[in-house]
Amino acid sequence: MTKKIFICRKIDSSGLAILEKTDGISFELNKRDRVLSKHELIDKAKGADAIITLLTDKIDAEIMDGIGNQLKIIANYAVGFDNIDLEAAKQRHIIVTNTPEVMTQAVAEHAMALMLACARRLIEGDRYVRAEKYKNWEPELLIGPEIAGKTLGIGGIGRIGEALAHIGYHGFGMKILYNDLNRNEEIERTLQADYASLKALLEKSDFVSLHVPLNQSTHHLIKSRELALMKNEAVLVNTARGAIIEEQALVKALRENKIFAAGLDVFEFEKTPGRDLLKLENVILTPHIASATVEARRAMSECVSENVIEVLMGRPAKNPVE
Repeated sequence: MTKKIFICRKIDSSGLAILEKTDGISFELNKRDRVLSKHELIDKAKGADAIITLLTDKIDAEIMDGIGNQLKIIANYAVGFDNIDLEAAKQRHIIVTNTPEVMTQAVAEHAMALMLACARRLIEGDRYVRAEKYKNWEPELLIGPEIAGKTLGIGGIGRIGEALAHIGYHGFGMKILYNDLNRNEEIERTLQADYASLKALLEKSDFVSLHVPLNQSTHHLIKSRELALMKNEAVLVNTARGAIIEEQALVKALRENKIFAAGLDVFEFEKTPGRDLLKLENVILTPHIASATVEARRAMSECVSENVIEVLMGRPAKNPVE
């Protein structure tokens, strides 16, 4: 019997090509260029053996039951998986997978890009020129800190955090501090990195980049108290999940110049970044595009497709979320 796959949004064609050439499966793609509502998703995916989801698809027990008890796998087109009720999936013996590793370099590069853009005030400079304010070179125009030789504090030293540490150390000679649940002896040896408590990391770092998953312990990990620990000239970057930072506390710190700048690719209220953020000059905002490289999107598409095929063919998933 042919196995059915429903894909919640268009993904790179390389993954679709893998599905097309696999015998015994068929797939349906959501052709609407938007996120489906809960009832639309259930209606479209009903009877599917597998669904390929995005972070914007909130998959709960109601959706799983609505699709049917033949559902074997939810393949998430992302590293994070906080959009899926893992406990509900476990109770229903549904395998959940993600796309680790393939996005690592792209996200690490974007975090560094945000650091550079904040430090050198690139967006402010672009707006300044476009507004026809630039007349002559000025000695104190849009001054910011250099990155070379500074201290980079990394919150969460998983694959992405470690990739960023390599970029900072080898590319800019940065001193690496990191905080995580576990020590990473490899980067301590190869990058001369030092483990630090979150408090010490915030106090000592010139640049702080967050790479922790969003869960109960990391929700509002950075709030007023933590921001008050940071240097006035420090830059804070978040390419992980928006709710790791309490948005209003960050707005207050930026408005009062308690920190130099922030670079955000994610927001506490993802669909509607706070209006107060939009009014600030010392924050750079990008629309959740840290993984948006040709290479990463292609690899993500292939990864979800391969996970689906493995499970539907009765084999272990390549990237199960434990």
